[in-house]
Amino acid sequence: MSLPVVALVGRPNVGKSTIFNRIINSRVAIVEDKAGVTRDRIYARAEWMGHEFILIDTGGITLDSGEIEEQIKAQAEIAIDEADVIVMLGDVTQHMTNMDETIAKMLYRTKKPVILAINKADNPEQRTDIYDFYSLGLGDPIPVSGSHGTGMGDLLDAIVGEFGDKANQHEDDSIRFSVIGRPNVGKSSLVNAILGEQRVIVSNIEGTTRDAIDTTFTNDGQKYTIVDTAGIRRRGKVYEKTEKYSVLRAISAIEESDITLLVLDASTGIREQDKHVAGYAHDAGRGVIIVVNKWDLPKKDSRSMKDFEDTIRREFQYLDYAPIIFVSAKTGQRVPDILKLVKEVHEDQTRRIQSSVLNDLLLEATRITPTPLVNGKRLRIYYMTQVAVTPPTFVVFVNDPELLHFSYQRFLINQLRQNFDFVGTPIKILARKRK
Repeated sequence: MSLPVVALVGRPNVGKSTIFNRIINSRVAIVEDKAGVTRDRIYARAEWMGHEFILIDTGGITLDSGEIEEQIKAQAEIAIDEADVIVMLGDVTQHMTNMDETIAKMLYRTKKPVILAINKADNPEQRTDIYDFYSLGLGDPIPVSGSHGTGMGDLLDAIVGEFGDKANQHEDDSIRFSVIGRPNVGKSSLVNAILGEQRVIVSNIEGTTRDAIDTTFTNDGQKYTIVDTAGIRRRGKVYEKTEKYSVLRAISAIEESDITLLVLDASTGIREQDKHVAGYAHDAGRGVIIVVNKWDLPKKDSRSMKDFEDTIRREFQYLDYAPIIFVSAKTGQRVPDILKLVKEVHEDQTRRIQSSVLNDLLLEATRITPTPLVNGKRLRIYYMTQVAVTPPTFVVFVNDPELLHFSYQRFLINQLRQNFDFVGTPIKILARKRK
């Protein structure tokens, strides 16, 4: 499922970050009553009335010609380019400005749905003092207060009302897997090696891949769809030099995939950006395979592979379930084994276990390691059942969900892996109070 993308744009200090935090119900964006605080785009998943979407907070658009101002404007333009719905924010306390008119004209040219929201309408008088914003030609302004939450329901209703069938399910029967990673780790070369043809452009210049490219093919009777991501749609020095601009494309590809191949560069080692990209795949509940590419480049001895694997396990502790494969897209070394792993992970992430088998395992697990005692009260687990796949999700019925500590939840997940493998897929356990 591809999640709709919503971008918050406007001039500096109209309260974009406050609205962003209000929608996602978290203080992710930095909020300060000072223009220009938000310089980078910030992404987060949000939900309203059963509709999930990706929300982008952008820096304020200005007409100043400084280098930082130009970068902020460039980031906002990328967010607008990627968005399905744009929310333009104004400030009722400062009324409409010439900058608001300039931004409105820019948004009007995008031909995308634009919702006009006027922030800082904290009291009834301010909520009616929005008439001058009608002249922007973007429809009825929605008065909101990011600080108090007033009008947010109306704004969110308007946002999800523009989604249409954007969040569509892929109806084909192929196994969809995306190739993700920071720029220049060899994603496109790996795609070509898997497909056995020059399907996508390969270059040593970072950011060559501009759009996600879906390719469906069949191998040993199984249909696959591979999504090569990386890049960004717009050109220019600002876009090409900054790695963070590829993040949204990676998120979108992950959301559309069953499995993600996290590609690392054996010649440069693990970088912080690798961890950021991997975190999105894990949080989305997708299957993960760690592919160490360019294994032909480093000098190696008998311990090289084991040492690199130990480093991966140390740096990506939350991906301890992900298999690791060392390949070379250039020489073709172990590339055919990737599809075997993809098929294995897909089988495990769609596996269902009978409740009777699960409860036999639960009985044995609690015998090996009794449930914990918390503040004099012991956790009691009465029953376990599987409620979903991709990722495998299990519900345990207990006397008090607060007593199911993370450590014991981790123990149960390890028991499931030991008995049923679940290679390459996260496992979720939800606690419910027995009625």
